[in-house]
Amino acid sequence: MPVLNTISSDKLVRLVGIPSGPVVIDVRPEDEFATEPLLIPGTLRRAAADIGIWADEFRGRSAVIVCRDGGSLSQGVAARLRHEGVSAEALENGVAGWASVGLPMVPETVLPSRDSERRTVWVTRGRPKVDRIACPWLIRRFVDPSAIFLFVAPSEVQGVAERFGAAPFDIEGEGIVWSHRDELCTFDVMVEAFGLGGHEPLKRLAPIVRGADTGRPDLVPEAAGLLAASLGLSRMYADDLEQLEAGMLLYDAFYRWCRDATDETHNWVSHQPAKSRAKAKVRT
Repeated sequence: MPVLNTISSDKLVRLVGIPSGPVVIDVRPEDEFATEPLLIPGTLRRAAADIGIWADEFRGRSAVIVCRDGGSLSQGVAARLRHEGVSAEALENGVAGWASVGLPMVPETVLPSRDSERRTVWVTRGRPKVDRIACPWLIRRFVDPSAIFLFVAPSEVQGVAERFGAAPFDIEGEGIVWSHRDELCTFDVMVEAFGLGGHEPLKRLAPIVRGADTGRPDLVPEAAGLLAASLGLSRMYADDLEQLEAGMLLYDAFYRWCRDATDETHNWVSHQPAKSRAKAKVRT
């Protein structure tokens, strides 16, 4: 029987990656986290001892609190957050339970250094089309919800990366980690490196992004649609950050199709009430 104010891993995994899902907060102590620096996708890290400082950040939102085993640490933090106006639950069996059933986990060690506010910072070329929208979407939904993205002139990406501690992505250059690899686009590379390659909806989304980004819209039928929508957005928005925000909704929609609707078809006739269809047939 489920414990009061807890959520199971199978329920939480359905909420990961969607904008309406709860914020996931990992409160494992630093020394404990250092021994196994793996995160449930989309997780923020916060110190339980500092809850009085950061609790207000999540007031009015829903949250899932994660510790190693789902015991007193996460349940105590969740209870305190509820006192502060946060709809908080603890994850049953914690990180250990999540990992034991083979659900994806993001290795902190592959991520760039975080800034003073614990955000990862990324930089790429301006005027994004496909990969440079898909990758930020992936990072914000599954890796770091508070990530910052800098869009600059191509010639300045490396310099900005060095000056501002940002990770360059989707750009050619010596030592660039996050870029195309053989026939794979940057999105593919990130999905694998972030430990998300086994997540079925992302496995379905990856070839759509790859086909749209690498001039192979015939790779899967949906790639041509993503390319068309992406090029349309690039002409609607002159500001890269505004385009990114619009693109987040586009990828949210493709992700939900990959997760829930790949077997669904649409036929407007089938949605007419039976009586109306019968009348229409008589009139003809």
